[in-house]
Amino acid sequence: MKRISTFIMVLACTFASAQTIDDVLRYSTENTLGTARFQAMGGAFGALGGDFSALNVNPAGSAVFNFSEIGVTGSNYHRNNDATFGNSISNNTDNSLELNQVGGVFVFKSNNSPWKKIALAFNYDMVQNFDNEFYARGNTQVGIDNYFLNFAQGQALGPLRVQQGEYIEEAYLDIGSSLGYAAQQAFLGFQAGIIEPTADDDANTSYFSNAEYGSVNQQYLQNTSGYNSKFTLNFAGQYQENLYIGANLNFHNIMYDRFTYLDEDGYDQSSPIQFTSFDNLLHTEGYGFSFGLGAIAKLNESIRVGGSYQSPTWYTLTDDTSQRVNSSLAVSDIDYINFNIVNLYDEYRIKTPEKFTGSLAMVFGQDGLLSFDYSYQDMSKAELRPTSDPNFSSENAFIANALGAVNSYRVGGEYRIEEVSLRAGYRFESSPYENGDLVGDLTGFSAGIGYNFGGSRLDLAFSRTEQDVNSYFFDAGIDNAALVNQINTNISLGYSVKF
Repeated sequence: MKRISTFIMVLACTFASAQTIDDVLRYSTENTLGTARFQAMGGAFGALGGDFSALNVNPAGSAVFNFSEIGVTGSNYHRNNDATFGNSISNNTDNSLELNQVGGVFVFKSNNSPWKKIALAFNYDMVQNFDNEFYARGNTQVGIDNYFLNFAQGQALGPLRVQQGEYIEEAYLDIGSSLGYAAQQAFLGFQAGIIEPTADDDANTSYFSNAEYGSVNQQYLQNTSGYNSKFTLNFAGQYQENLYIGANLNFHNIMYDRFTYLDEDGYDQSSPIQFTSFDNLLHTEGYGFSFGLGAIAKLNESIRVGGSYQSPTWYTLTDDTSQRVNSSLAVSDIDYINFNIVNLYDEYRIKTPEKFTGSLAMVFGQDGLLSFDYSYQDMSKAELRPTSDPNFSSENAFIANALGAVNSYRVGGEYRIEEVSLRAGYRFESSPYENGDLVGDLTGFSAGIGYNFGGSRLDLAFSRTEQDVNSYFFDAGIDNAALVNQINTNISLGYSVKF
């Protein structure tokens, strides 16, 4: 009964923060999802409008609609990951099916005012789908013992012992809440028998590894799930014949889970340890707010230009983590530290950088169109908050040096043959890092087809993006990483009805 109460007690506890640059990048990125038409044209809608997901690029786009309309889109997401680690390449695929867009616009026309149209719109978009998985297996000279040694050096041995009458999971939670994350990781390594003190003295602060090896075999699996969604309330108007202006209020919602599993063996025959396993679970949820402003101008019957400003997004987030560890030298009750024992972190905030977009489109009457968007976002301005937190201050300094400007280019085209529309698009997004070896540039292409029934439209899209990412096994401690070639393929079907 006491062990159940320990689990309940942890829900009221707070722990030292461990948020990093990875959290900032994860929630600063919005993928080109949304309606099937939007995806088919690479998201190049900044000077076009007339599409629900185009509101994310330029809020003035809702005033381009000529009729009130509702629309819905579902997508199949296919992930293909080739992970290179050591001298091995491992392949993993993942599929998920989501309802990723629902929207509506209400258009009010006037014949007696310079404001020809007023549009009120709402739209839900899944701007990031976190469902993904990759597996890496290979040989390395940096074993998991280095992770625990990194945190243990300088930690007093006394608190790492389980006190008389105390359960091991209670000790794990207590040391996390009182001494912080580093001491908690040292506790895990010591109780699992992976590290040992150089002296059997409570005041001891130095440790050595029980693992003997020249190299080890590691198997690592990372599974992520969840979403970053955006609900948009939009107001826009058409002034005279050639100017559209609009504004968005955006409400964001985040749900993210990351499971990681690591197994290690291949030690020397004389090594006291012959196997180690170390698993981690991170759960994040929260909400955010942003706003957007934009305008579209018709220069003549064929040329349109657009410009928009996307404010920073202010996120409020909470994390909780769980861990489990084992080895051939672990104490007998090590299994009581598992995913049911939860560390709840303090609430924290992330401010993502603002974004500017410029757009140009050429409309060829009823025959088709070409469109181009350019976006600029300075990722070095991202922040973890409160900035007064010394951990956040040091991480923000690292963010300012490690990250740079993200330049995005999107090109899309549509060719109409009576009721049929043929579409294609291309997308390029530069790496957010100054060192592009950590995260590479993203490239993508797309295609689609639509059929206009008069009062409704059915759209189908195919899109594919590719990017190389160095995925680190742990946020700190050791820098083992797999180079993952990520190929994401989406097939989307959308339907919209005018009324």
